[in-house]
Amino acid sequence: MNKFMEIAYGEALEGMSKKHGGPFGAVIVKDGKVIAKGHNEVLRNHDPAAHAEVVVIRKACRKLDTLDLSGCTLYVTSKPCPMCTGVIQWSRIKRVAFSGSYEDTEKLNFDDLQFSNCFDEEDDMWCQIDEDRFETLVDAFKAYKKEIKY
Repeated sequence: MNKFMEIAYGEALEGMSKKHGGPFGAVIVKDGKVIAKGHNEVLRNHDPAAHAEVVVIRKACRKLDTLDLSGCTLYVTSKPCPMCTGVIQWSRIKRVAFSGSYEDTEKLNFDDLQFSNCFDEEDDMWCQIDEDRFETLVDAFKAYKKEIKY
C-alpha cells in the first residue's frame, strides 16, 4: 500500500473513533513530504463542508501560507465529491490519488454517485489506487455508525 494513502486511512479511522464524521481521511504531500493531514469533521463542526479534503486543504494552505497548492498531491480515502473537487481545483493541487469509489460510498448511503457526472474518468488528474482497501473502512464505518447519531 502507498505510505501516504496509509496515513489517510489512519486519519479516517481516527476521525471515526472521535465521532467527527464519516470514513474519510486525506493527506497533502509536496516534494515527498507530508504537508497536512486531516479527516472528515462534518459531525464535530456541524458543518456539511468539513469534508476531509476541505479540512486538509485549509491546513496545508495555512502551513504554506498560500492558497496555491501547485506541486502538491492529495491522497484521499475515497473519490472526492463535486464540492471537494471544486476546492481541489481552486487550490491548484497537481494530482489526486483516491481509494474508494462512489459506488463504495453509496453502500453507506452517501449520495456522491448522483453528483458524479461532472468527472471525466479519462482525465490524467484522477487515479484510483488501493480500491480494495476501502472495504476495511466500509466495515469499520458500519460498526461505527451504530454508535453515533448520524
